[in-house]
Amino acid sequence: MYDVVIIGAGPAGMTAALYASRANLSVVMIERGAPGGQMNNTAEVENYPGFDSILGPDLANKMYESAERFGTKNAYGIVKEIKDQGEYKEVITDDEVYQTKTVIVATGCDHRKLEVPGEEEYAGRGVSYCAVCDGAFFRNKKLVVVGGGDSAVEEAIYLTRFAKEVVIIHRRDELRAQQIIQERAFANEKISFIWDTVVEEITGNDMVVQSVKTRNVKTDEVKEEAADGVFIYVGLDPLTEPFQTAGILNEEGWIVTDNNMQTKIPGVFAVGDAREKELRQITTAVGEGSIAGQGVYNYIESL
Repeated sequence: MYDVVIIGAGPAGMTAALYASRANLSVVMIERGAPGGQMNNTAEVENYPGFDSILGPDLANKMYESAERFGTKNAYGIVKEIKDQGEYKEVITDDEVYQTKTVIVATGCDHRKLEVPGEEEYAGRGVSYCAVCDGAFFRNKKLVVVGGGDSAVEEAIYLTRFAKEVVIIHRRDELRAQQIIQERAFANEKISFIWDTVVEEITGNDMVVQSVKTRNVKTDEVKEEAADGVFIYVGLDPLTEPFQTAGILNEEGWIVTDNNMQTKIPGVFAVGDAREKELRQITTAVGEGSIAGQGVYNYIESL
């Protein structure tokens, strides 16, 4: 039996693993992909203390090394369910059952889909949710970025390294991104904007994306915008489906915790982007991970 099972290896999960293993607890961290979470899809991180700028994957690797340093074990798996057995919990994956005194959920969230015709059909053939992953495939091409928040504008700026033109399509008449990011985008000669507009269809030939059909939300005018690729950043959805029957989610699917990161199930904590909260940043994830890492130690000591 483990002292702690951590589900997810993003910045929150890895920080929790560091704190818990450093407290001499037995820790296993279960991840369904590469450690790092959304950091692996981030070109440059400029707001993490101690670094003027660092590549997202490089920061992920540094955190992973820290999490391993005090004996955290790592396992691959897709978690299906958590069962509260009173004195212990069971974390059920697709091929194994882990018994543990405590659980820290750090599953994060995923990019929301537009749910329009052509989006699924052209996924990987011009439709993308990761500029870092796919931007280099679009050298000297015209790209559309859908969204107006930090991620959309930052990734649009990143895409100008490769593309000849980037068009940001936003459903409102002003961006929601931080002011400094907006200023960089407005100053970039490769970036233009289409306001008050939504994408209603992604079209192309049998192979690749060729255009998007748009509608102005104020005038209902429908247009077609040529595009070789579409990068979508319209929000996030929590990756919390395995916990729907646990009674720890709100109506939107985010995990509800107290200030100590504990859910209403004693011994089950949650951290990072899957939590119900306002700000989803690497720094907030790290802070929550440290609180939960210490929290599981305090909980176990009280048993």
